[in-house]
Amino acid sequence: SAHGDDMTFTMSLLSVRAGGGGTATATSRAGGQAIAPLPVPLARIPARPASRTAAVATLAASAGCHVGPRGACGPASRQTSKHRQRAVAAASGAENGASSNGKPAVENVVVVGSGPAGYTAAIYAARANLKPVVFEGLKNGRGGQLMGTTEVENFPGFPEGITGPQLMERMAQQAERWGAELYPEDVEAVNLDQRPFWVRTAEREVRAHTIIMATGATALRLRLPHEDAFWSKGISACAICDGASPLFKNKPVAVVGGGDSACEEAVYLTKYASHVHLLVRKNTLRASKAMADRTMENERITVHFETSVDDAYGSDVLEGLKIKTKDGIKDLPVAGLFYGIGHQPNSSLFDKWVETDEKGYVVIKHGVDTSVDGVFSAGDLHDPEWRQAITAAGSGCMAALSAERYLTERGIGTEFKSSQSEEPSASRATSEAARKASSDSQVNAGTSSDEDSFDPTQDKHKGQFALRKLYHSSDRPIVVLYTSPSCGPCRSLKPIMNKVVDEFPGRVHYVLIDIEKDPEIAEAAGVNGTPTLQLFKNKERLVNTPGVKSKSDYRKMIQEALDSALVAA
Repeated sequence: SAHGDDMTFTMSLLSVRAGGGGTATATSRAGGQAIAPLPVPLARIPARPASRTAAVATLAASAGCHVGPRGACGPASRQTSKHRQRAVAAASGAENGASSNGKPAVENVVVVGSGPAGYTAAIYAARANLKPVVFEGLKNGRGGQLMGTTEVENFPGFPEGITGPQLMERMAQQAERWGAELYPEDVEAVNLDQRPFWVRTAEREVRAHTIIMATGATALRLRLPHEDAFWSKGISACAICDGASPLFKNKPVAVVGGGDSACEEAVYLTKYASHVHLLVRKNTLRASKAMADRTMENERITVHFETSVDDAYGSDVLEGLKIKTKDGIKDLPVAGLFYGIGHQPNSSLFDKWVETDEKGYVVIKHGVDTSVDGVFSAGDLHDPEWRQAITAAGSGCMAALSAERYLTERGIGTEFKSSQSEEPSASRATSEAARKASSDSQVNAGTSSDEDSFDPTQDKHKGQFALRKLYHSSDRPIVVLYTSPSCGPCRSLKPIMNKVVDEFPGRVHYVLIDIEKDPEIAEAAGVNGTPTLQLFKNKERLVNTPGVKSKSDYRKMIQEALDSALVAA
């Protein structure tokens, strides 16, 4: 058997029986308890495209072609024109790229965060020829809270509704179309004392004349006595990310809250859970009428008014809740607890310099101005009341227009004028094609689909069949990424892992597992939410890490696995 920190993969887990339509038996031990044997169908896997290498970017740059943060390379005429603009700006001392002494660039506008506020700010700043730099976020996923929303039905222009991830992807495309530079990175530090301002991520440092803060808010926790013990083992703040986990399949779960978010999570979870208990502290729902009606009319949802959660209990995973009602403390057996109880602003990065209120929300004065000149707020960071996608987008527009006015009034910054060849209509197809190619390279991660098409010489694979074969036959480290279709952070992590794995050609195997398509393998692996990354070497699990880390963290994990193999040899 294979030994991990808290789980054992037995040989039967990854045993393979040749022949179409065959099955294998999966067993696992998580925390010392055996999971019952499961029939695991031998499955399917798509094809692998040629990987993009750093050499492509280097050659393209030397040819005068600008390769953006997502790898897009536009038409030569367009990119050469931009190259000339930067050269002219450098000659005049207003260069927005790297300076000759190697210090960080001075950007017109840096947008910290994404979501409807950050992307709208990027669109307006880009249309003003300011070429904004946008740090979209990484660990919490690019796109903000809407990446965890199944349906957005009240955003103007979409009469049939649209999913949160789809809306955010369209906004990101629109920002890139007008020239915004998007980086899926977390800002780790800022300095608002010096001018220009200073911003640092794990990958780069930049200076900026103006900053737009669009870091949004994070879901609140109840802070139950045993919350930490069951976090990611039944307790979650993201039903969209974790609801598809086998941990909750056909089992009762609970959602806490009475607003739109809680009601939406309750409705969504009926796809997977046997029943959903909505626990509402007050005697009425504060959700919109449409969402409240949808919740109350759903036969698979029971709404408990004037009910709060006192604690959680279980052994290795969550087994139930202690709930407080008018009649006293009761037990509610559930496999999952999801939070929809509000948010706290993500202002800690800036609160040393920017004035905030007692709850941490940024204090704004005229429009979206903050207490620091040249720093503007957008979205939920300063809005504890309305918290809508459309109001966040509106404040993003205000922030970009305010930044443009600030730069103009002071005569600072550089304008990147568009020539005829740079019109969005001419570049749109190229930008969208590059995005689609990038997306395709993430989806078609490998050539594996079944025993007939599986190719062990390839680096990237998909599905449980590939994992089973490689587990038994490969002497390379095996990186396994568990995702789900509706998981926002997964969308951020997949391209990151593609790039990291490309740095180790022929040395590691990378397997992408969709837990909705392969729930048995996810359950056997002890995966309770997405994204989760595991790393195996010689049938031993070396790494089990949920959530999103930095590129450097993943590089280090893989390199340590390779180094340990060399030492063992």
